[in-house]
Amino acid sequence: MGESTFTFRVDEALKSAFADAAKAHDRTGAQLIRDFMRNYVSVQREATEHDAWFRRQVQDGLDSANAGRVVPATQVETEFAARRAATRQRIAQSE
Repeated sequence: MGESTFTFRVDEALKSAFADAAKAHDRTGAQLIRDFMRNYVSVQREATEHDAWFRRQVQDGLDSANAGRVVPATQVETEFAARRAATRQRIAQSE
């Protein structure tokens, strides 16, 4: 992997405080900036992948609904009311 230089302007007080904080942890500012950059790229990649996954899930749901594969709301409410009741009963028995 080739290397290149990344130059940017920063307030002198911030630069000094950053260098002091890095030194206190036996790191250089450059090492920390590279770590921050790697982390930022990783977080953005994960966010992009999650967004793509979420969009696929939504589209799958829409396609399913459009094809008539749905569960009526009354059925869902009935099933989850039974689950809530069972959970409340287990909680009451454990108290």
